[in-house]
Amino acid sequence: MIHHIQNKIYHVEVLPPKQDSEKLEKDLEIFSNKYLRVMGSGYCVCITDNAMGLLSFQGTEMIEELDLPVTPEQVMIHLTTFHTKDDLDNILDICKSKGIRYLLIVTGDGSERLPKLKPSDVGATDVESVTSVELLKYINREYPDTFVLGVAFNPYEPEEHEFEKMERKMKAGATFIITQPLIEKNEVVDRLLKKYPEIPVIVDAWMSRKLHLLSEAVGYEIPENTEFDPISTLKMLHKLYPEYG
Repeated sequence: MIHHIQNKIYHVEVLPPKQDSEKLEKDLEIFSNKYLRVMGSGYCVCITDNAMGLLSFQGTEMIEELDLPVTPEQVMIHLTTFHTKDDLDNILDICKSKGIRYLLIVTGDGSERLPKLKPSDVGATDVESVTSVELLKYINREYPDTFVLGVAFNPYEPEEHEFEKMERKMKAGATFIITQPLIEKNEVVDRLLKKYPEIPVIVDAWMSRKLHLLSEAVGYEIPENTEFDPISTLKMLHKLYPEYG
């Protein structure tokens, strides 16, 4: 991950098609084109895992089905706790066989349509529900020296609770951090950078003109007609956080 930061390798999220898509062939083509464009630009493709709790195809499914190339430094798979044990192991096995090293481990957004890992699935005995912490421990134990595991940091959540969670993630084996998208300087992120100076941190930037879509993450309503320039914001964040992606 230090390599990504030093070489200014952007992380670009690409969402797989939803499983109930009415135009699946077109969506597959769009996904493939985006994936190849990001790879061709020298950036890192970051494939989400049922984003916002919407049942979608897996990143590993897309790579296999569309026969997409994998360059280890340019592919990251997001992995949540909303899977069956068999599906989890299958995803990890495919990642290993394809040479995909970077995984972003998050608890994830659930829904009634998504299964959820049970503590017994990942060998956890002291929790009632599986979070990213238990998933980190499981992957590090069952796939030693195979993956580079990262975690998310949300500066919009209650601050002390988020830092307590981050400490547990670090102890579970996380080796890099990606923040929720920023649109300006953030004091909570500044505190994170001071607390973990040796850990690679990627400061994420909000890159959609539709700023109101960030409302749920930040915890307050952003009007739909709010004007926003993502490129100017990206340049500003580069100046504010030059050593963090």
